[in-house]
Amino acid sequence: MKNISILGSTGSIGTQALDVIRNSKGINVKCLSTHKNIDLLYKQIEEFKPKAVCITDEESYELFINKYKEKEVHILFGVEGLTEIASYDGVDLVLNSLMGNSGILPTIKAIEAKKNIALANKETLVSAGDLIMKKVKENNVSLLPVDSEHSAIFQCLTGNFENKIKKLYITASGGPFRTYKKEELQEVKAADALKHPNWSMGKKLTIDSSTLMNKALEVIEAKYLFDVSFEDIEVLIHPQSIIHSMVEFQDCSIIAQLGFPDMRIPISYAINYPVRNKYEFNRLDFLSFSKLSFEKPRFDDFPCFNLGILAAKTGGTMPAMVNAVNEEAIYQFLDNKIKFTDIALIIEKAMNAYTVKYDYTLSDIMDADAFGRSYINEVI
Repeated sequence: MKNISILGSTGSIGTQALDVIRNSKGINVKCLSTHKNIDLLYKQIEEFKPKAVCITDEESYELFINKYKEKEVHILFGVEGLTEIASYDGVDLVLNSLMGNSGILPTIKAIEAKKNIALANKETLVSAGDLIMKKVKENNVSLLPVDSEHSAIFQCLTGNFENKIKKLYITASGGPFRTYKKEELQEVKAADALKHPNWSMGKKLTIDSSTLMNKALEVIEAKYLFDVSFEDIEVLIHPQSIIHSMVEFQDCSIIAQLGFPDMRIPISYAINYPVRNKYEFNRLDFLSFSKLSFEKPRFDDFPCFNLGILAAKTGGTMPAMVNAVNEEAIYQFLDNKIKFTDIALIIEKAMNAYTVKYDYTLSDIMDADAFGRSYINEVI
């Protein structure tokens, strides 16, 4: 029996993970968390009978306590509650599907408690990759990628970890604006950006996909996960989203991982690793696709990608700050307060205004996060 704690169980990844668990044997849900969606959390408690749950929004926590106080479950609150369920006694695997830099501290606490990590919160490695990977090695735990691209690379490398990598190819659908001209991007609305052509994701991640910031974050995450340089990673636009990523080895052979664009597949691989459970998810029908095509990304028209990579190459606390200001800019775009193209402009201004700290601690990362979130108010 494998005991799992799910951070962000009411979000897109969390709900799909629970769908995987419904169809799994030997997986026991021990802890769950939500920010505000207490009605869905209650339903999850009824179905999965966890030992503890955490609610991070104070008002929602008070409502839940008053309404469901008779439930036989330990109800926790806030960051302290998250760290408790991340390090909960008897938990074997922590699925971190939190959003943004909020996922960093619970990941650290889970690793220090010797828990294996299924990581869907890419910002953990983007903002604190050096700290996280050091702790992974010190505590001898497994860090299993959940993102479809990193799961694909991990699967391609299984059985090949001793072979030298020549290049990693990370694929991208190109998002809803792949064919838009630069001037057309000035007029796109939030509703347009949320119409991803292939994947079903949360709002923040879907906007990141449309700006290509998501690909920058994935490149940075891949650098840490697979210990390669930025020069060894290439992004390819692959509109069909069938090939999720590829690995080229030193003998010029390339191994690719293919599958229908369904996040339950990489989630299942991470949760059940090293076993591949039998499921009836969406199966890939090759005859349904007349071709699989590739294009060169238009990074000049989608500058968030280059800004994200520049932040990573700058290093120190810069990636954590960029993560935060990008997230806040997305919220402003979703509220129709700024244009789509303003997201990159705001990030660039914040980078120019920020003083990086290189010899950093977790506290410094949180300060960088606070700078990025407060800076948005100065430019809007």
